[in-house]
Amino acid sequence: MSATSRPPRVMVVGSGTRFLSGISIYSVRLTNALAAAGHSTSLLTMRQLLPTRLYPGRERVGAPLTDLGRDSRVRLFDGVDWYWLPSLIRGAAFMIRRRPQVVVFEWWTGTVLHTYLALSILARLVGARVVIEFHEVLDTGEVAIPLWRTYAAVMGAAVVRSAHSFAVHSEFDRDLLAGRYRLGGRTVTVLPHGPHDHYRRTAEDENAPTILREAPADTCNLLSFGVIRPYKGLEDLIEAFERIPEDEVGRFWLTVVGETWEGWTLPAERIAASPRRDRITFVNRYVHDSELDGYLNGADAVVLPYLRSSLSGPLHVAMGYGLPIVMTDVGGNAEAAEGYGGIVLVPPRDPAELCRAILTLPALAGQRFEHPHSWSNTAEAFGRAFDHLLGDRPSAGAEAA
Repeated sequence: MSATSRPPRVMVVGSGTRFLSGISIYSVRLTNALAAAGHSTSLLTMRQLLPTRLYPGRERVGAPLTDLGRDSRVRLFDGVDWYWLPSLIRGAAFMIRRRPQVVVFEWWTGTVLHTYLALSILARLVGARVVIEFHEVLDTGEVAIPLWRTYAAVMGAAVVRSAHSFAVHSEFDRDLLAGRYRLGGRTVTVLPHGPHDHYRRTAEDENAPTILREAPADTCNLLSFGVIRPYKGLEDLIEAFERIPEDEVGRFWLTVVGETWEGWTLPAERIAASPRRDRITFVNRYVHDSELDGYLNGADAVVLPYLRSSLSGPLHVAMGYGLPIVMTDVGGNAEAAEGYGGIVLVPPRDPAELCRAILTLPALAGQRFEHPHSWSNTAEAFGRAFDHLLGDRPSAGAEAA
């Protein structure tokens, strides 16, 4: 953006809170950050992603699980349903009224691709530049379904062709994106990710901080949280916990908080059958923001044993709390945690090495570390990308794939 020009009008298209997920949170945090940076900002959400009965977390759809607020300067349309009528017409009218100069689509699931294609065509018709921000180039659960895989491949390629540029959060995802789609020299910007620290309550809040912890005060409480899916590697953590020597296990407690997806019940079965079951707290559901805050306040460290990863929401939540973190070195994890002083990286699928890392955590308990990025960093990086896209000046930090 030149010294005399105003920040461009921006619309973010992403997940609403009816089907609450990390992308819902990110979409709101990003629009708030862009508004704070001076952009005229609007948010257009996907409301009913798919028939509720088909959603892994169907029991909680529509439940008020977050207290995250929208900046008053952000204009909202909530939102478009998968079956389109009449919501797509209303969403299109919202976009036409707002006349964005840049539209940022948050990519995370194939269920929205037909809607993204329609809205990206409309965005181009109203003169906007289209940016796709990838949080997950490929969803493993969707790819496992042949018909769905074909739909996602065809529609995904069409949506990608409609874009003027792309954004990711790691060089790993940049390479993954370039390997999957024909980008044709279009710019791919690697952006910093701000902390998910909005869960935190302070003594000044109306609801004072709470601590949810079954672990005795003299133990190191290991927290693992987030939806339970095959790639999360939770079963490796259970095995690692069971490998802690008998004369040392009294120093540790394991707390697992998460909702089972894709029928992946192996971790729950391993917990139920574990000889250490009396030292494990298991909360098998999607918890409200205030509960997650309580579990994080009660944790001494976080363990994230992913088998693969593009972008980890729980990582940015844990870094937002400054907790020591043991995490597997897969995908973009190491890049995302670069500059964070409390990270311990271990190889994936190696419970023995994971156990050895866990044994180092009592020495870190009580220490707090700074998240290496802020949401203003993210907004500034986007601003440079927008300048480049709109022709004001070259975008620092943007690389051609």
